[in-house]
Amino acid sequence: MRSLEGRVALVTGGSRGIGRAIAVALGEQGARVVVNYTANEAAANETAAAVAAVGGTAVLKRFDVSVAAEVEAAVKEIVASEGGLHILVNNAGVAVNGLTLTAKDADWKRSLDVNLTGTFNCTRSALRALLKAKDMGRIINITSITAETGSAGQAPYVAAKAAVIGLTKTWAREYASRGITVNAVSPGYIDTDMTNSELPADRRAELIKAIPLGRVGRPEDVAAAVIYLAGPSASYVTGEVLRVNGGLLM
Repeated sequence: MRSLEGRVALVTGGSRGIGRAIAVALGEQGARVVVNYTANEAAANETAAAVAAVGGTAVLKRFDVSVAAEVEAAVKEIVASEGGLHILVNNAGVAVNGLTLTAKDADWKRSLDVNLTGTFNCTRSALRALLKAKDMGRIINITSITAETGSAGQAPYVAAKAAVIGLTKTWAREYASRGITVNAVSPGYIDTDMTNSELPADRRAELIKAIPLGRVGRPEDVAAAVIYLAGPSASYVTGEVLRVNGGLLM
C-alpha cells in the first residue's frame, strides 16, 4: 500500500520546478493532489499529467496565495469537493534580486506578500481541516538555505524565508497537542528553470565545487524530503528544518 493512500494534499506553486516534483511524488504515494497555480495553466496541466503518469490523481486550483480572500475561498472549495485536507505544502514563492541600496518598495512587498504572507494565508485557512485530519495533519513549508546563510542581493527573499522558519517552529508548538506536525524543507542549489536562468555558467561551476556531494540538487531530492515529512514515518518529527543541500550548509 502506498504511504499516503486516501489523503488529500494541497501543493502551492505546483505548476513547475520543485512544486511539480512534490506534486508528482505525493501522487505516486497515493495522495490526491490539488495543484495550485496563479497564471500558467498550461504548466499546471503538465503537472497534472505528470501526476497521472505515475498512477496518481491531481486536480487544479487557481488562486493567488498572497490574497487572503482568494486563499480562504479556495481552501473551502477544496475541502468541500475533496472531503477534507490532510497535507499542506507551502511551496509558492518568488525570487526578487537586487542590492538593498537600490531596492524598490514594490519588490520588498511582493517578496514578503508571496513568500511569507502567502505561507501564513494558506496555513491559517487550512488549519481547521488539518485539525479534523487529527494525527494525519501535516504542514510542510519550503524555505531556503539562504534563510540561514544570507545571500547578497536577495534581502527581501532571505527575510521572507527566514521568517518562514520562525513560523514553522511557532506552528509546531501551537498545534503539536492536536496531532499536526509542522516542518520545513530547506533546499540548497536546486536545478530548476529559475535557478538556471539566474546563475551564469562560471558561477554555477564555482558553486558545484563548494558542494561536498559534488553536484547540484534535483527537484526530486526536495520532493523525497517532503514525502518523508508527510508520511507516517515522520509522525514524531515536528518543528524541524530538513536541509537538502548536498552538504553546502552543515
